[in-house]
Amino acid sequence: MPLSADIMRLLLIGCMASLTILAAIYLRRRALSPISYTAWGLFALILPIIGPFLVIWLRPGGSRTA
Repeated sequence: MPLSADIMRLLLIGCMASLTILAAIYLRRRALSPISYTAWGLFALILPIIGPFLVIWLRPGGSRTA
């Protein structure tokens, strides 16, 4: 069963939204100032495909549990 273009767009948008939510949850667990949190969050939103991966990979701020 081939997927229509509308379903593929919906899946892509859902994937991008879930990646952004994942990056926001990750940033919430880091010790950042409100300005840094906003800047990294905007970075994840502006680059919707690779932004969340870069936010998690670069590990901004320190860990709150450490």
